[in-house]
Amino acid sequence: MNASMSTLVRVEAQPVPDHARMVTLPRHFGMHMLRVEGRIYDFMSELCAAYDGGIWQFHELSNGGFYMSPPEGEYEIAVDGNGYRSRMSADAAGLTACLFAFSHLSFEYTSDVFSRHYHWLLEYAGHHPEAERIVAAID
Repeated sequence: MNASMSTLVRVEAQPVPDHARMVTLPRHFGMHMLRVEGRIYDFMSELCAAYDGGIWQFHELSNGGFYMSPPEGEYEIAVDGNGYRSRMSADAAGLTACLFAFSHLSFEYTSDVFSRHYHWLLEYAGHHPEAERIVAAID
């Protein structure tokens, strides 16, 4: 194996500018765009009792992925299924809600778009500053 083949490329996230928001969800999820967005909000409501909505930031990943994050601040995240409880940044909380949503949707629908987005986002999450919290929450 040569040196270039053994080098891992770090996945980067870029915020989606306001003028591009309307085309972002359809580009990533096609006819499932409303279902995805709604499911992410639903998971955030389940994970954070204090969550009360707001304008979310969209992020696109250099590996083809996408996620969204709630308004800035910290969020107390609690996962009933595994006993996880901790505070997370808005970015980590949104990423966690997206991972839950993509995972659940991948089992509900035959389209592989959800599993692809789950794996792309998980790849990015592994290098996130709050990776340990994110992984513990989804475990």
